[in-house]
Amino acid sequence: MHSPGQKRSVAGTLLKLLGSRPQARPAVPTAGDGEVVQPAAGEGALENHLGGDEARNYRKYEYDMVAPHVGRALLEIGSGLGHFSEQFAGRLDYLVVSDNDPYCVGELRKRYEGNDAVEVIDLELPAEIQIRQKVDTIVMMNVLEHIKDDVQALRDLASVTLPGGRIVIWVPGYMQLYGDFDRKVGHVTRYTPATLEKSVREAGLVPEVLKPINLLGGVAWWFAVRRGGAGYPDPRLVKIYDRTVIPVTRAIERLVRPPFGQTVFCVARVPEDAKDGAE
Repeated sequence: MHSPGQKRSVAGTLLKLLGSRPQARPAVPTAGDGEVVQPAAGEGALENHLGGDEARNYRKYEYDMVAPHVGRALLEIGSGLGHFSEQFAGRLDYLVVSDNDPYCVGELRKRYEGNDAVEVIDLELPAEIQIRQKVDTIVMMNVLEHIKDDVQALRDLASVTLPGGRIVIWVPGYMQLYGDFDRKVGHVTRYTPATLEKSVREAGLVPEVLKPINLLGGVAWWFAVRRGGAGYPDPRLVKIYDRTVIPVTRAIERLVRPPFGQTVFCVARVPEDAKDGAE
């Protein structure tokens, strides 16, 4: 049994790995009705630190989870600067990248200028999606949690997905982990498998894979947010976390299915009998 001093040491170590205490920061921008809106997704955005150069193992973890479910025609929602979707470049016939941030859309257009196999669109869900052709796969990494009407957003995505196609969803898990960081980046919610399944089924989709992942990340983030008061990740410490905790998490999850995690992962299928062009 750990002594109180040992428990404080463990909590302190986890806190240091995942974040730092809140500091004075400019006010978060709000919409006209007072709702928090997502900060610009450019190079300085808080969320970018979770999947950038500081977190290479985490990015590979994301790719390895998603890649088996990607077909030949992909629409990525919330592409940012395009680092995630570029990993699929050699296996796709058609790629659509999208974002609702002007900086990111501009950078995506520069990246793919002259490439006829790639379409770049400015998209903020829910919305009618205008693309050249339907896709067999949609990937949304840390996007759905920003959208209040998530069911309509999923319906909009299903309308441009071929019958039998997949929508791959990666979202932050569990409201017990909701804290200042979530508010700063405009998260409406954090999901559980049950709440995500409800939204997926209401949108007319069939969940084929639905589970929590990144158990150790969830435990560490709980200590950081609930016990340590972390407000945002420190990129330097995220790098340490990436090199140490992520490999252990992956090893554990090869053997057992975690009951809880920092993330909820879902692969939802568009029914085979879905009508072409259905609303």
